[in-house]
Amino acid sequence: MTDKQDLLFELGTEELPPVALNKLSRALADEFTAGLKEASLNYSELTAYATPRRLAIMAIGCDTRQADREIMRRGPAIQAAFSSNGEPTKAAEGFARSCGTTVDQLGREQSDKGEWLAFKVLEKGKTAELLLPAIAERAINRLPIPKRMRWGDSEAQFVRPVHWLLFMLGKQVVPCELLGITAGQQTFGHRFHHPQAITISSPKEYLDRLKQARVLADFAERRARIEQQVSQAAETLDGRADMDDELLDEVNALVEWPVPVVAGFEDRFLEVPHEALIHTMKKNQKYFPVLTLDGQLMNHFITIANIESSNPDVIRDGNERVVRPRLADAMFFWQQDGKKKLEDHLDAMKSVVFQQMLGSMYDKSSRVAALASEIAHQIKGDEALAHRAGMLSRCDLMTEMVGEFADMQGIMGRYQALRDGEPEELALAMDEFYMPRFSGDQLPQTKTGIAISIAEKIDTLVGIFGIGMKPSGDKDPFALRRAALGALRILKEHRLQLDLHDLLKKAIEQLSGQLSEQHVQDQVYEFMLNRLRGIYTDEGITTETFMAVAARRPGNIGDFD
Repeated sequence: MTDKQDLLFELGTEELPPVALNKLSRALADEFTAGLKEASLNYSELTAYATPRRLAIMAIGCDTRQADREIMRRGPAIQAAFSSNGEPTKAAEGFARSCGTTVDQLGREQSDKGEWLAFKVLEKGKTAELLLPAIAERAINRLPIPKRMRWGDSEAQFVRPVHWLLFMLGKQVVPCELLGITAGQQTFGHRFHHPQAITISSPKEYLDRLKQARVLADFAERRARIEQQVSQAAETLDGRADMDDELLDEVNALVEWPVPVVAGFEDRFLEVPHEALIHTMKKNQKYFPVLTLDGQLMNHFITIANIESSNPDVIRDGNERVVRPRLADAMFFWQQDGKKKLEDHLDAMKSVVFQQMLGSMYDKSSRVAALASEIAHQIKGDEALAHRAGMLSRCDLMTEMVGEFADMQGIMGRYQALRDGEPEELALAMDEFYMPRFSGDQLPQTKTGIAISIAEKIDTLVGIFGIGMKPSGDKDPFALRRAALGALRILKEHRLQLDLHDLLKKAIEQLSGQLSEQHVQDQVYEFMLNRLRGIYTDEGITTETFMAVAARRPGNIGDFD
């Protein structure tokens, strides 16, 4: 029976890129798993660990050597191995010599293609100690690192400089050198709390020794602790934290020993659209904004420090000092944009090109406005309001706020329209114009928002197809697939009594003289029909059933069900 020991591998580095840490960790585990399997080294469980300064894996109960195996070597066919009088030929004698034996000691193997000389060899299994260095080296070389770097006078290359290599099987070091570092049994704790080397006598003590040195090596455990800390800190403010998976993962990849710090900013900044403040706190500063229980932004945020400070007020003051200029910038943009109304930007859009063959942003807004007015008429909305909303729909792109915070497009339009004194439905439509922004996103709800959102997507599809720039392979620079899916979801889920053929025809008429392609209406309809098939496939409808309905080429997507 093969002896088993726990396997521990840790690569100690300079701080790794936070957005790539989890991906690198999973890849290292996958590559080690594949390498151990290929080498026939079995184990009971393999776990990956990752912090900003280390990538590690631990395999519990790993074989210390391969099992011996019996290999059958096939020689020449019997007809070629012996002469007519039964004497062994040179082929038979040569095969016997290669096996280290004589012809009379060889066996025979029968197959459907005849009988062959054969020899059974017992191959001794190699020790894990010999196999593991190559497995580790291949795993490192296969990590998804777009650009590797060199450091010092070494020829080694990795995503960040490497400082130590811990590689153990049981209580023994796996002797090897990787990335210019000789394997040993030492790791290092927290950069500030415990910078001294830690000698690991066996893999079982790895996690506990690191915890004593203020390092939580388990990515999932550290993430859960941060989530709990942030939630509890927000509760002390009678609020709730604005947390999302992407932010949690990134903050988690920045710290080894998370410590929450509650901070704040002046009330005066709350007059700025909250989405802009939240964006700068989350994206730029990696802070967790705090909301009231009904979802309004409070003048507080929570940051995660990577140190247990004896004076946390210094950390709090430092973060408040850093975020203040960013919030002040957002306020400046908001105040500057308030000096103009949305409609004041219309002239400026005449000099901004949407697409060279399809005209300016102003031209596109005019087409969207006309088509939206027609859609509003058919769904019993306000035609004049839809036309004005279509004209104003892109004006917020000219604001300084959107210039600084691109994610504010549409949202800024809504705020600015309300500040301009526009009707509430038009203001909401400025934001709904972009809906749905992504798969599963909410749809526009106001009739004006529905009208301009559909009109925008149909005009884009017809225009880009009409100049011969339809998507090919994975290239879709104008996001036509997303536009088609968005329009179809609105038509289908709102069960709108609109004829798609008619909408496409009207959009084509508006672009008459600018389109170079033939049969644009049929091309766009087929493109949208393929997207619609995907929607129904996700709902469990068979392709055959879908195609039976699609064969009628219905125009009313709302009636497709």
